Amino acid sequence: MPVDRGRHLAEQAQRRHQQTLDRTHQTLTEMADTGEPVTMARVARRAGVSRSWLYSQPEIRDRIQQLRGGRASADAVRDTVTRASDDSLRQRLTLAHERISRLREENRQLRDALAHAHGQLRAARLHAEGQ
Repeated sequence: MPVDRGRHLAEQAQRRHQQTLDRTHQTLTEMADTGEPVTMARVARRAGVSRSWLYSQPEIRDRIQQLRGGRASADAVRDTVTRASDDSLRQRLTLAHERISRLREENRQLRDALAHAHGQLRAARLHAEGQ
């Protein structure tokens, strides 16, 4: 009987997801018990998950907000995310401009090398025809 790999992979993914949720909830409980300040970055680091994953989990995101004592409203969190996104986009744009400059220089060098090679071929043909 063939093994249903798709079902097996889906079950494994579900188990990993549940383990990650459990680990994150445990981390939040420990942080609340010890009075450690709760931030997305700290939770992500301690639980071994990414911040983007934390933001994508409404239940966990709500619990973090509760543990933070409501210090940050949803608008403040959204503003922080937007500001980070704007900074990230600016950085990506700067890097893209630098890469474009490097590629332009490389293209110029390649065009010069190609022109030189064509010149050498033409000279070789003219020399061969002259003999």
